Amino acid sequence: MAKKTSGSNDKKPADKKAGKGNAKAEESGDKKGKGGGSGALKLATSVNVRHILCEKQSRALEALQKIQEGQRFDKVAQEYSEDKAKAGGSLGWQVRGSMVGAFQDAAFALQPSTVDKPILSPLVKTQFGYHIIMVEGRK
Repeated sequence: MAKKTSGSNDKKPADKKAGKGNAKAEESGDKKGKGGGSGALKLATSVNVRHILCEKQSRALEALQKIQEGQRFDKVAQEYSEDKAKAGGSLGWQVRGSMVGAFQDAAFALQPSTVDKPILSPLVKTQFGYHIIMVEGRK
């Protein structure tokens, strides 16, 4: 009997290891197939992105507050953004690799939304300043 018990003990750790490996495979499958479990985001190679860029965090927070109060993203961008994309903050379609790291990560994590009801990133700090980002489309 002792041999059978040790034999079953040997199988249990092997089963556990197999279980862990299967769980990891399932988790990575979920990330690719369902966009981290939300089910809404599929893997995209480009995003139609808008942003508001402010050199100072206080100005970016002020812009963020205006949007949260219900003002349109494009109108707030025209008033607050300090970059060349004054046309409502639109940067157009951007592909992976064309944006700086933190900006790109935030942009590809966002669900598409509209300027009147935007889904926003938290403030994103890059070498250019503080960004508020929204995405209008993914492909």
